Amino acid sequence: MGDCKGISTPATSKDKMSAIQSRLMSDPTLYRSIVGGLQYLSLTRPEVCYSVHKVSQFLHAPTEDNWYSVKRILRYLKHTVGHGLYISKSANTDLNIYTDADWASDIDDCKSTIGYAIFMGTNLISWNSKKQQTVARSSTEAEYRAIGLAVTELTWIQLMLRDITFHSTKTPNLWCDNIGATYL
Repeated sequence: MGDCKGISTPATSKDKMSAIQSRLMSDPTLYRSIVGGLQYLSLTRPEVCYSVHKVSQFLHAPTEDNWYSVKRILRYLKHTVGHGLYISKSANTDLNIYTDADWASDIDDCKSTIGYAIFMGTNLISWNSKKQQTVARSSTEAEYRAIGLAVTELTWIQLMLRDITFHSTKTPNLWCDNIGATYL
């Protein structure tokens, strides 16, 4: 597992989160309670979805540094109370899907974090951020898995829209920033 220690992505803008980086919290009950609440909040605040995902990986044994990251998320939320999802009426019903992967981002097990956001016109209608179940051997493989996850969700959305007799005439656009995954 030591091969990917230099490749990491912070849970927040500066933190590199690890299960072994600092001492364990003496009473993790408050940590677990707040992170549980943040998971529900991320349903309407997609900008914190990734950070909440990262801190929730340490629910079994949170450290003092993990607690510091949770407090940073709470401070951010305190100063952005007016932010959230805004859904507006729009004649544009084109579906656009944006995918991304952070290859080998977990410094403990080298697994990648993947995510997607699906827009109908200018409205965000679905998003996800999660750690992959297996280790990807390349950034192309991680990005390709992110595309697969997003297309699965897109297929479900299209079936649901068809069930309510909504038919889009345009093919959805899929956006990926990895040229290898795009060619694949």
